[in-house]
Amino acid sequence: YEPVVLEACLDLLQVSPQHQKSNRMDYLNRSNPVYISRVVSAMINSEDDHGVLKGNWSNDFKEGVDPSKWTGSGDILRKWVQSGNSPVKYGQCWVFAAVMCTVMRVLGIPCRVVTNFNSAHDTNANLVIEEYYTETGQKLNYSKDSIWNFHVWVECWMTRKDLGSDMDGWQVLDPTPQQRSNGVFCCGPAPVKAVKSQCIDRKYDIPFVYAEVNADVHTIIMDQGQVVGFSKDTERVGSLICTKAIGFPRLHNITGDYKYIKSDSSTISSRSSTISNSSTLSRASSAGVEVFLFLDKSPVIGEPIRFMVKIKNRQKVTKRMKVHLNAQAKEYNRSPSDTFWENHGIMQLAPMEVKVLQQQILPSQYEKVVGDNLINLAVVLEDMATHEHFLSSEEFNITGPRIIVQVVGEDSVVVNKAQTAVVTFINPFSHPVSGLLTVAGAGLIHGETQFRMGSLHPGGKVSQRITFTPNRVGARMLHASLSLSNVSFTIRGFRMIYANSV
Repeated sequence: YEPVVLEACLDLLQVSPQHQKSNRMDYLNRSNPVYISRVVSAMINSEDDHGVLKGNWSNDFKEGVDPSKWTGSGDILRKWVQSGNSPVKYGQCWVFAAVMCTVMRVLGIPCRVVTNFNSAHDTNANLVIEEYYTETGQKLNYSKDSIWNFHVWVECWMTRKDLGSDMDGWQVLDPTPQQRSNGVFCCGPAPVKAVKSQCIDRKYDIPFVYAEVNADVHTIIMDQGQVVGFSKDTERVGSLICTKAIGFPRLHNITGDYKYIKSDSSTISSRSSTISNSSTLSRASSAGVEVFLFLDKSPVIGEPIRFMVKIKNRQKVTKRMKVHLNAQAKEYNRSPSDTFWENHGIMQLAPMEVKVLQQQILPSQYEKVVGDNLINLAVVLEDMATHEHFLSSEEFNITGPRIIVQVVGEDSVVVNKAQTAVVTFINPFSHPVSGLLTVAGAGLIHGETQFRMGSLHPGGKVSQRITFTPNRVGARMLHASLSLSNVSFTIRGFRMIYANSV
């Protein structure tokens, strides 16, 4: 183990409320993985106890560390011990999950990190998430429910003697403090098999996890306080559930473990739907107009965001349409911010005509707004005769810059011998950038190595040489992150390194 990590994991059990209440009963229960996993799930967050991490979703991280800046769970656990068990600031879902994965593995329980894309947060347990738009395509923050573009938890492998052997296997545990379970901010263990088979009466927290991957989405268009459009989407939530492949740095799709898949593959897809005053998409499809929004390709920082809007008149009458296009930045777990780009106009459609509108958003219009956030792009049409409304929308990331990590003499890396890596970054932005480069790697570098990067002009290139010394045989990851000071981007890169004995 890295220094202090084992001690931190054992200390976590000792300071838990269960141990403080009755150390004898706590010791007797420590052979039960269900008990241990619930204790750890609660102790990773600091809502009810002297837990490891304090959550922060405010974007104000002055009193601690921006969650996106952490490079490993070892640093967090060491800070927690060295501070006398004061919560470490700050964490968000992927940080909570990473720390819990480390703790569970140290305690001998198999564990892996899982990401759920389009993850529902259903506050009233009705399995419905409501999203609201204005008549001009701006997404509103009306609902207490939300869809996080991604959410991260862990799965632990264990038997469930309390439920029966049919519930053995992977169990969902979520240390991110979202709601209370038996009065405590923790979640699970929830058998993945129970989630898929909708056995919501099994322990623990099956209804909440089920909603995260299966809730329906109701999209509502508002105009001067009145509902002018409605649709229902049963496919969006839980569109992709994945973990890391064993032995390889690539995605492993486990969506089929959680839900029955209607198609052969599950991917993150665009959301394109016709919205009318009808109550379901199937009825809305018979409306007079269809609209679809398509990205030309995955957007890349420094390049225009190019997309097209395809509009089809399905009736044998000419139609005049108001066309509203709207783009907003959006954090992964929040509603969008103010509109940063919009376009409005009027068009005419001949009977049965199909028109395609080509649009683009320039880098100068999005670079300083988007950062690490996503973009919510929407188009709303209004039939000027019938006042029917039709919407198509899509949320997407802009592919950020890359850091390239190369190892000098990669084939001859050996244990206990200093080696050299070169970290390279090319500025793709339309303006100068500066920032802080952090390089880390368990078993390669003790702690972190940091370098200040001065102002780099557009298209400029910087290379930094790094010295590292492997302390054990096997595969290790050397990773680098560049936090830009004048753009809210954190740029990452990594290199898998295999250290030989001789």
